[in-house]
Amino acid sequence: MVKTYLSYNNIYSSLGFNSEAVVENISKGVSGLDTYEDASLLPEPFCASLISSKKIENEFNMIGDASKFTKLEQMMILSLKKVVDASNIPLNEKVGLLISTTKGNIDVLEKESDFPESRAYLSELGKTIQTFFGFKNEAILLSNACVSGVLAISAAKRFISEKKYDYVFIASGDLVTKFILSGFNSFQALSAAPCKPYDKNRMGINLGEVAASVLVTIDEKNLPEEAVEILGDATCNDANHISGPSRTGEGLFRSVKAALQEANITSENVDYISAHGTATPFNDEMESIAFSRLGMEKVPLNSLKGFFGHTLGASGLLETIVGMHSMKKNVLFISKGFDELGVSKNINIVKTNTPKKLNIFLKTASGFGGCNTAVILKKANN
Repeated sequence: MVKTYLSYNNIYSSLGFNSEAVVENISKGVSGLDTYEDASLLPEPFCASLISSKKIENEFNMIGDASKFTKLEQMMILSLKKVVDASNIPLNEKVGLLISTTKGNIDVLEKESDFPESRAYLSELGKTIQTFFGFKNEAILLSNACVSGVLAISAAKRFISEKKYDYVFIASGDLVTKFILSGFNSFQALSAAPCKPYDKNRMGINLGEVAASVLVTIDEKNLPEEAVEILGDATCNDANHISGPSRTGEGLFRSVKAALQEANITSENVDYISAHGTATPFNDEMESIAFSRLGMEKVPLNSLKGFFGHTLGASGLLETIVGMHSMKKNVLFISKGFDELGVSKNINIVKTNTPKKLNIFLKTASGFGGCNTAVILKKANN
């Protein structure tokens, strides 16, 4: 089996425009969530993590004409450019490009948009990013609800193991738009206050926008300090409901179990879990049941939604990158918003930043349609 690594990375978010700045803010307990009153997005006030369009445009104008690109395209290109530049890899035929998103440029369908409706097609998003950088291979779009970011890691690993590519760049991103807000509001899933994953008093999710990028590579000689090896991964669909997860956590249970088997480790070898933790009653309860069934009740666990909100198809990659830096620092980051356990199983929520020698972590994600993905990552530079 060819060893594959997550290497150079970038997070472009309300907490900063590079991974180091973002992680520094997380370590200080700073949240990107804020309360907004914008009737053009939602009639009532809402809590979310947003990035200033003007700040993005100002930065993008240093590398291109911002007026020719949507807000999401600008974010994703700015994020990916930092990874491409850091890697210094020629973009030849052995380099792949994966784009993971839930809704892409959904905002161009609004009547206020200056862009043609065709720009909403995910294939157009991929083509735009591919063309900007000059990738030789066509971009591969991956859109599978909120597991998309983690699933992209699995897909990249497979492309490399099958020798289709030696390197794969992943760019993930999603926006907070009128469409997204109204959709979650119709589920009565939005919380007007900062979210509280796994907490007894949780009231629902906050939404967030972010772009995140990473290089997946076989080159073990040119890795940053926070690099990790992909030990195992798996995806399973519980086929329960269009939006509700299995009440027994079956899909998540099976995906983690299969990932552990591929990694050839047991749950005792996992130092911490970077969980999905959306702060909705059904998701958090489902996760607690799945982790309990896996014998992982005592493994330290956090959700990062209290820092970014739910960033949809980008959340899995974003949270994986934070996990990489957490391993580098040997610090478990707080699960912000958590006070009192509000799920039926006694999982081990991280209540304060905690120094701990870290070697292996588990990243999980779950999404609409019953999809569940797990990936196990090991510190590459011990």
